[in-house]
Amino acid sequence: MGGAAKIAARAEAGIFSARQRVDRLLDPESWEEVGLFAVSDNPADRERTPADGKVTGFGRIDGRNVAVVAYDFTVKGSSSGTIGERKVGYMKEKARENGTPIVFLCESTGARMPDVMGAQGMATLDGRTRFLRRRESPWVSAVLGSAFGSAAWHAAASDFCVMRKASVMAVSSPRLIRSATGEQVDPEDVGGWRLHSEVTGLADAVAESDEHAISMVQRFLGYLPSHQGQPPPTSPVPAGPGDAAEALAGVVPNARSRVYDVRKVIEAVVDRDSSLELKPRFGRSLATTLARVGGRSVGVIANNPFFKGGALDADACDKAIDFLVLCDSFNIPLISLVDQPGFLVGLEAERRGIVGKVINWMNALSLVTVPRIMVVLRKSYGQAYINMGGGGLSDASAAWWSADVSFMDPAAAAGVLQPADARGESSSALVAQEMTKETSAYALAGVFGVHSVIAPRDTRDYLLRALEIHADGSRTVGKHLLSSWPTSN
Repeated sequence: MGGAAKIAARAEAGIFSARQRVDRLLDPESWEEVGLFAVSDNPADRERTPADGKVTGFGRIDGRNVAVVAYDFTVKGSSSGTIGERKVGYMKEKARENGTPIVFLCESTGARMPDVMGAQGMATLDGRTRFLRRRESPWVSAVLGSAFGSAAWHAAASDFCVMRKASVMAVSSPRLIRSATGEQVDPEDVGGWRLHSEVTGLADAVAESDEHAISMVQRFLGYLPSHQGQPPPTSPVPAGPGDAAEALAGVVPNARSRVYDVRKVIEAVVDRDSSLELKPRFGRSLATTLARVGGRSVGVIANNPFFKGGALDADACDKAIDFLVLCDSFNIPLISLVDQPGFLVGLEAERRGIVGKVINWMNALSLVTVPRIMVVLRKSYGQAYINMGGGGLSDASAAWWSADVSFMDPAAAAGVLQPADARGESSSALVAQEMTKETSAYALAGVFGVHSVIAPRDTRDYLLRALEIHADGSRTVGKHLLSSWPTSN
């Protein structure tokens, strides 16, 4: 690597070296390095660029083969030179051809300036396939320090990105920003973990340490197949499945205006301790969670009334699309748990382009080919009824007996039909009462809007049987119509 002094300084700061990260990621004695003796093609740097700043090779995680790219910050800040990039390109190519996931352990200052400056440097760049994603196999990234340039590109293009606290991910470093624009910026503000987990949505998870981040990479891969041509792996069902489902009716209040945290519902219906929530700090009125039901990987997309009453905003739309792309690309059945008052309305929502985001969500949902199961928990109103899997978009659909479905909340509908300055209190109540007719779960089932009406305690059993019916046989592998969808969040 970059010498004993640099390795010692990192150890003193409690930061792993690139090779220590690889050791903790992989099964023992499974590492097969590729390009150990590669160096810079710049004669002046050959003695100072071991492995040209990129530690690359193959190994195993839980017995399955993976490709690994670990940025070695002790070698010229793991800046990207021609040979190092050639190594990375080889690893991506072989991961795709061999059907193995690829893991990027990201920490880099960006491009190696002397090597890329001028016409000759620019002509060496590969713009055709370097960041082409058809999602043949999973890309997973951990941002473990300063990640600029290609380290940021790979993290943003990945199916899962975890950021260690105190890490920074951005197009350019604060130093380059200051040089180019004169603007003095704080690294945390320009690309810290709070920005990417709460504002941009680029970080799917946040870790406390290198070890924590690496464990999250391992856990995420456990839900996914090695490549898109096979179903996800299955796991043993832990003891006591379904015990919490008996109490579901007490988790969700009957009153539509009362809030609760839908993550408690998810925990009650999936296998014990099997859930991994993605982007928990972003678009919080929607929860997107990988979990298992009966040992089978599933993707749960659920409205969360605990935030914004469950109203879906622009961030929630982006989050939903990203999750649909992930699950459909890697053959993971989708479960929708629905309790939403509609899309967020108002000036800010329109300025954020919510109209386009709603239709993008609809477009993505229309292209999904994995099995889809919908359960309406309490209410489902308006266009979001369709976006959450209604209107014939689900292979199996049920509603709790207490559910309510309509174009909008009856009280809001009464306000539209009879404006406040033209109605009295009693008149308003009569209009609202009229709007509640034929909105029950049984009315919806009566016109085949859902296939079943169930009690809350039966939700897990319904999901288990629906998965057996719709997710086996020829549907264990989908058509992957979303696999080339542009990287969103």
